[in-house]
Amino acid sequence: MGDVTALFFDVGGVLLTNGWDRPSRQAAAKNFGLDWDDFEDRHELLMHGFEAGTVSLDEYLKRAVFYRERKFSKKDFVDFIYAQSRAMPETLAVLQKLAARKKYLIAALNNESRELNEYRIRAFHLREYFEVFLSSCYLGVRKPNAAIYKLALSITQRAGEECVFVDDRELNLECAKELGMHTIQFKGAGQLEKELRGFGVEG
Repeated sequence: MGDVTALFFDVGGVLLTNGWDRPSRQAAAKNFGLDWDDFEDRHELLMHGFEAGTVSLDEYLKRAVFYRERKFSKKDFVDFIYAQSRAMPETLAVLQKLAARKKYLIAALNNESRELNEYRIRAFHLREYFEVFLSSCYLGVRKPNAAIYKLALSITQRAGEECVFVDDRELNLECAKELGMHTIQFKGAGQLEKELRGFGVEG
């Protein structure tokens, strides 16, 4: 096995809580009195464009929530969305140690809508750790589509075997593995450090 030179990290479910997942949407539906089935159906129809960067947050809210008059404001709803994001401190500590070594190219490789992605980057100071954000909203393609991993390798000019990709979802790891990338299915900070050491990566 050759030396690892690049580390790719998912964000939601690894470093932070998921930004706008099903439990968050369920909480929003309950909090704002939305019809869950209707809201979720509209979300599903909009989700690809939302995370691929072709549907803005404003357009998403217009189609998914504010297609009729509401008793709450758009700002109220956006604030609720952003409030769902919380740090996972133990994993961020692992990432901080890796970034401090300055030995590896460290990149985010995540599915996220543009406005939420940029909020999370700012709010959780992710620029301190990552050199590049290979997010679906910038690349126009979402995991687990093989194209996003090919773009990640092309943009960073790495061969698959030089890379480790960390994600909490098995499906998202399968295409990466087929391209020769080493993969770790995240289950906890301790497990992550142990598996990274197995690839010769230490913070």
